[in-house]
Amino acid sequence: MKRVLLCVSYDGTGYSGWQLQDNAPTVEGELNKALSDLHGEEIAVIGASRTDAGVHALCNMAVYDTTARMPAEKVSFALNTRLPEDIRVVWSREVPADFHPRHTDTIKTYEYTIYNEPVMPPTERLYAYHVERTLDVEAMSEAAEFLRGEHDFKSYASVYTTAETTVRTITDIGVRREGPYVKIVVSGTGFLYNMVRIIAGTLTEIGLCRKEKDFTKAALEARERRAAGPTAPARGLMLINYEFVSYPEFNCTKIDRPKPQGEDMAEKEPL
Repeated sequence: MKRVLLCVSYDGTGYSGWQLQDNAPTVEGELNKALSDLHGEEIAVIGASRTDAGVHALCNMAVYDTTARMPAEKVSFALNTRLPEDIRVVWSREVPADFHPRHTDTIKTYEYTIYNEPVMPPTERLYAYHVERTLDVEAMSEAAEFLRGEHDFKSYASVYTTAETTVRTITDIGVRREGPYVKIVVSGTGFLYNMVRIIAGTLTEIGLCRKEKDFTKAALEARERRAAGPTAPARGLMLINYEFVSYPEFNCTKIDRPKPQGEDMAEKEPL
């Protein structure tokens, strides 16, 4: 028996999120089907982050156990021929049997994209939130700083959250303009249900001058969902980095993607 770690990239448009559901397509469900077919045994992956319906990922993580003899580093290539084209395994590798992606310290980074022009090209509609009026990015950046650090983020969590505690730590946050796009990038050790989308919706209200810059701070202090801004649409959200604090060799980021061991990939096109 060996444990295999997968770095998974997907377009979440056609899926009801990551987590397995009985009557809806999910990323986890597609992985389970493809892996079971590949290895000829029942496989159930353990995902590191349960993204919501419509949310995308450049690098989510999952592990599974198997008795198959196929080298772990070759699993990604074989698996991609069995997966829908909107899901790809960037790389695969063997990890210690006791490695669990949810039971180790991590830093996850999400990027929320806003298309900030009067007219949005149709090709952007599945990957960005359209805001027609020009956003005040400087005000959004200053407002975002109130969210940095450890706080009770109850105001920034869905009322349907089942978390035992709403205290979370944001390690880094920033807002920047890139041409027609406004990008909100948030890193943290863990996130509540809809937390990043509510942060994005709140900062958008400030960028539109509907709220003052200290609105983010006041919402934190209120500890009440109604005190923060709206929940921004799922389509603008993407999980872009996944870092294991104690296992940096297993990190999955959009900048530095580990190559499979035992095979020279230098001539292959990047995924």
